[in-house]
Amino acid sequence: MSKFNQPLGGNEMARFGGPATMMRLPTQETAAGLDVAFIGIPMDIGTSNRSGTRHGPRQIRDESRMLRPFNMATGAAPFDHLQVADIGDVPINTFDLKKSVDIITDYYNGVLAHGALPLTLGGDHTLTWPILRAIKAKHGPVALIHVDAHADVNDTMFGEKVAHGCPFRRAWEDGCLQNDKVFQIGLRGTGYSLDDFDWGRKNGWTVVQAEECWHKSLKPLMADIRAKIGDAPVYLSYDIDSLDPAFAPGTGTVEPGGLTIWQGLEIVRGCAGLNLVGGDLVEVSPPYDPSGNTALIGANLLYEMLCVLPGVPQGRLVG
Repeated sequence: MSKFNQPLGGNEMARFGGPATMMRLPTQETAAGLDVAFIGIPMDIGTSNRSGTRHGPRQIRDESRMLRPFNMATGAAPFDHLQVADIGDVPINTFDLKKSVDIITDYYNGVLAHGALPLTLGGDHTLTWPILRAIKAKHGPVALIHVDAHADVNDTMFGEKVAHGCPFRRAWEDGCLQNDKVFQIGLRGTGYSLDDFDWGRKNGWTVVQAEECWHKSLKPLMADIRAKIGDAPVYLSYDIDSLDPAFAPGTGTVEPGGLTIWQGLEIVRGCAGLNLVGGDLVEVSPPYDPSGNTALIGANLLYEMLCVLPGVPQGRLVG
């Protein structure tokens, strides 16, 4: 009998049954005693185009029932080394985005006070800013790996400072980031000016546009990123719209010409060995993918994040 929580297996309960938690893990009310906490933020009041990400955490959990505990590609067995549970959703104020931002920060302050590492099911990308505020209070400014079709560094949207296109500008203003260790991967599409992507570059960030990723493995890129980050604490924020909509149509602001699923896996698996202090998977909008495939990919990427956390040995290297 393992001392660690284990996902409910498909031979114990059919995959269409059992608890509707991340990977059908046990749930608890707080992060007490946990190494890792899966947390949902059912929010879409920061979106600017198609809404629906408030339903993202629930569908990600639902599709995660297909996941098994052992990573056949990397040999990682996270549930043999970490105590993990699903602690439910942050009780945001769905009628007030600004209040919700403070609610999220306060909630994550509590999670981090227990020593648990948060992996977040989103929810629109606004949520990363208040999480990073809590992360800074615990760890100081952090390195950032941000995978996205969009830079999310707008100063305002419709005159508002809080929106899903602004979180990394706000995090920068709050001193949450180590500017020489910020990496944005997969940016693409149309814009209003070169500054849409160059603002980060001007502040010392590394911006890797999607076109630089086409038709190639991203393993060399991740090796370079690991070398530059070193042992600094690092946060991983993964927007599902970084993937081409051929793979992940269930999101609010789709852009053609994106990353492939296998490149997404290379990015997350390439984080093994880094001092990860948290991560999120955001912008899954179930109404735009009734098949559930987008949420299934999101669930798998969250599991891959779990597999590369500190304390999880990598058993093999494939490819």
